[in-house]
Amino acid sequence: MRERAVSGTSEGPAPAADLDRPAVTESEIDTPSRTEPPAHPPYRSVFTAAPLAMAVVDREGTVVSANDSLAALLGTAPDELAGAVAADLVDLTSDARTWHAYREVLRGRQSRLRCTRRLKRPDGHSLWVQVTVTPLPGEDRAVLLSVADISSRRELQARLRHLQMHDPVTRLPNRTLFFERLSAALEAESYEQSGTGRIGLCYLDLDGFKAINDTLGHRVGDRLLAAVAERLTHCADEAGHSRPSIPLVARLGGDEFALLVEDSTGTEQLAELAESVLEAVQHPFDIAGQRLSVSASIGVVERHAAGTTPTALMQAADTTLYWAKADGKSRWTLFDPERNAHRMTRQALASALRPAIDRGEFQLEYQPLVGMEDDRLHGVEALIRWNHPQFGVLTPNRFIGLAEEDGSIVPLGRWVLRTACRQARRWQLDHPDEPPIFVSVNVAVRQVWDSDLVADVAQTLAETGLAPHLLQLELTESAVMGSAGLPLQALKALSDMGVRIAIDDFGTGYSNLAYLSRLPVSVLKLDGTFVRGFQYDDRDTTTRPNPADEVVVEAMIQLAHRLGLTVTAECVETSAQATRLRRIGCDTGQGWLYSRPVPPDRISELLGTPGVQAGVGNP
Repeated sequence: MRERAVSGTSEGPAPAADLDRPAVTESEIDTPSRTEPPAHPPYRSVFTAAPLAMAVVDREGTVVSANDSLAALLGTAPDELAGAVAADLVDLTSDARTWHAYREVLRGRQSRLRCTRRLKRPDGHSLWVQVTVTPLPGEDRAVLLSVADISSRRELQARLRHLQMHDPVTRLPNRTLFFERLSAALEAESYEQSGTGRIGLCYLDLDGFKAINDTLGHRVGDRLLAAVAERLTHCADEAGHSRPSIPLVARLGGDEFALLVEDSTGTEQLAELAESVLEAVQHPFDIAGQRLSVSASIGVVERHAAGTTPTALMQAADTTLYWAKADGKSRWTLFDPERNAHRMTRQALASALRPAIDRGEFQLEYQPLVGMEDDRLHGVEALIRWNHPQFGVLTPNRFIGLAEEDGSIVPLGRWVLRTACRQARRWQLDHPDEPPIFVSVNVAVRQVWDSDLVADVAQTLAETGLAPHLLQLELTESAVMGSAGLPLQALKALSDMGVRIAIDDFGTGYSNLAYLSRLPVSVLKLDGTFVRGFQYDDRDTTTRPNPADEVVVEAMIQLAHRLGLTVTAECVETSAQATRLRRIGCDTGQGWLYSRPVPPDRISELLGTPGVQAGVGNP
């Protein structure tokens, strides 16, 4: 900051703008459309009696006379002011814009100049003043310079700004000041002229703080936040000890804090800072006679400042903080562009799910369910595909989880049910001489809870004309086992209607065999992990099948048969697997040995064929 002494110097050309002047220093230039009207009382009597500090300045910029108030304000004798250069007395030459405006007033081309300056008196005392320069009424060869001491007002403004920009609990910079500093750091002139041109951010919140705040009260919670702030500040001071700048520590709200590193040297510096913060926070806090423990989850972002905005940086930090919490808390996680791209894709898919249903972007493919004894097509499983306009054809594992999360699984599942039943009825009508095949449709648990599944099924069967026994609904083992209340009632109602209920991926969930006998289930679908142990050929002496696999599967099939259930084996890929499954009594098989999922017209071609084995149904 430049502080000019009030002693005058010779008037000269305007120097370049002072880059060291503080941001709070203002220069306001008022240009009214006309000059003030002449005052009736003689100005000289007002000049000497007024408490306002004033001086008469000629058109050359020299003080003609000054009153006692100005001398007292500047800390000098009145007679010493006469003949002084007015611009030097009140620092009007420190920036080109103010200097030019002042010269225009002296030349009569501008009616007024008003600006704010910080002056330094001979005794070392500094003060803020507001300087006004206006032409004297009735005087063509002089202007009036008035100076008002606004130090108290500036001090009050500074105190108010500090209160507005700092958190009252921790006394750290608050969100407003943090974003002000962040925005300034990302301006091109800040990082292009000096420094590394990089910026780093540690964004953290406290694990376990809410429990302490809720149980012990906000007073203890506030003291804990203040203690955490002290440790974070210490970490920042240590991190900046041998570096050009100290990281800015701010409280962004609640139990969220940020450490901003300007001119960072790379991810290693941010990693060291994050590690020190984790270690500092993990030590217990002694507050109000109690020992309290919390930890921190930290999202770390470090990148080039060029091309980065405050919003983008904070979004990346917030995402990374979420990863740190999802990965187990009490850790720091570095921003990963690939992981973020996957998250953005997930969000894009989630937001497009419901509109995609209305736009008709989904289609069904069907995978055959083949009888082990006769190798004939007994049924098909309907498998949904999403023809996404941007990402291409998506399989269910890409979007079904999202649909279950946001509830769009209900309208989507209703569409699958109606489309599959309509297609099954079409096959029946197109091949009246062949035994009708059933269609199997996957049902999510949320469909049972969030919709009237029984009513949907009844309405669909009535509209399509499909017989109830030609519809099979598949639910996962974990969803069916232990069901009570509404899900169990719905399953019983569907079973009473004649609809077949199948447990999908059996053997991977609860495996509550005792409870299985009380469920209205008619089919078990063995998970593919059991079937893969059957894939080796008996003639291959190098790799023999594990006998235990066959024993387990055979026991499951026998149990299912004693309960009156049929068994379908998933992931049948080789003839050896099919042979062993047939030998131990498996009823139907599904897998690439018979066919991949195919469009409806391919299923029409399989109807009536003597066998579907050995990949006959493959496209």
